[in-house]
Amino acid sequence: MKIAVTSASGQLGSAIVKQLTKEIGKDAVIGIARTPEKAKHLGIEIRKGDYNNRSDFDKALQGVDAVLLVSGMDKPENRIQQHRNVIEAAKTNDVKKIVYTSIIGDEEKTAFSPVVKSNRQTEKDVQESGLQWTIGRNGIYIEPDLEYIDTYVKEGEIRNCAGDGKCAYTSRPELAYAYTQMLLNDKHDGHVYNLGGKPITQAELADAINQAYNTDLAYHPVSAEAYAKDRKEALGEFMGTIIAGIYDGIKIGANNVPSDFEMAAGRHHKSTLEMIKVLQNR
Repeated sequence: MKIAVTSASGQLGSAIVKQLTKEIGKDAVIGIARTPEKAKHLGIEIRKGDYNNRSDFDKALQGVDAVLLVSGMDKPENRIQQHRNVIEAAKTNDVKKIVYTSIIGDEEKTAFSPVVKSNRQTEKDVQESGLQWTIGRNGIYIEPDLEYIDTYVKEGEIRNCAGDGKCAYTSRPELAYAYTQMLLNDKHDGHVYNLGGKPITQAELADAINQAYNTDLAYHPVSAEAYAKDRKEALGEFMGTIIAGIYDGIKIGANNVPSDFEMAAGRHHKSTLEMIKVLQNR
């Protein structure tokens, strides 16, 4: 059996490749990357695959039994056709199964909704492909908060517009474990899984970070308008809007969803503190 992973040079793609090779060996895993050199360090066969180029995937998916389609990072309006290029090439190459990394979120009410909406369209395309399929909807990654820790410490607080909203955080290592099981076990075919941990508030997130890092952070809520202005100034219009939309979604409950992680992975999702400790030790 040969399993291909798209966006293998990215953080989620490479985490999935590493988990897969642990379970089935390097010879059974193929990485696909827009720039193959960036994925060479994974020590597996790497094939070229640019989401904008259908013919890349007609070649890259030859001899592949299952493909893990990592959602692209382009603007929402571009993603649908990019993902279709992979789905159509999978059909042409008689790939048996496709697993898609989608996202938890609201389709209508926030600035992040266009991203969620484009993912829902790809979910539909995957379901209508005629292939065996499984879809994971990823929770928000915990990693960016940990990468931002120096700023939090400098400011003495975590500041955003999520308020008391709860978020089912996850991490790339947790997702990699779940997606590996979803790829390898047919019992997951035809299922859509919410892949997140126990939903927590921003105050609870601050508590977990304080425990792990011995910090003294508090959570400080601000208005959606103030937070969007701050993020756009720091990150630019596009990314600032997206980030503000994510926290707006947390505030309205879009990320407070029941987790299907245990069904997908066959084990409990790690707690917030456990996830942070795993990432600290990497």
